Amino acid sequence: MARILGLDFGTRRCGVAISDPMHIIASTHEVIEIDSEKKLLRRIREICAEMEAERIVVGLPFNMDGSEGASATASKAFAKKLAEKIGLPVDMWDERLSTKSAEAALIEAGTRREKRKGLIDKVAAQIMLQHYLDSK
Repeated sequence: MARILGLDFGTRRCGVAISDPMHIIASTHEVIEIDSEKKLLRRIREICAEMEAERIVVGLPFNMDGSEGASATASKAFAKKLAEKIGLPVDMWDERLSTKSAEAALIEAGTRREKRKGLIDKVAAQIMLQHYLDSK
C-alpha cells in the first residue's frame, strides 16, 4: 500500500508528514522553507516519489468561527496547483488548532523554544494528517 502525504502549508514554511503504508499512523517528515513555489512543488514531488505517496492532504486553516480567511484561500489555491503539477489526488482537511496542539505537545516534551520553531510545522502536519487518517 502507498502512503499519504500531509502538508501544513504556510507563507514561509511547509510542514510535511507521512502516513505508514497501512494509513494508520502519521509521522513527521520535514519542514520545507519556501523560497519559491517552483522549488516547493519540486521538493513535494520528490517526497511523493521517495515515499510512494498515493494522495496528498493539505491543511485548510479555517477561522475559529468556521469561516474562511486569506490563509484558507491561499491553501485552496496551493492545493489546486499541487493537484495539477504533481498529478495525485489532493484532499483538504480542517487544520484548526493543529499548530496550537503541536506547540503544546512540544512544550510538554520539554523542547526548547529555539528548537520548537523548526519543528512546529511538521508536528502540526502530523497532527492534521493523523486526524485525517482517524476519520477514514
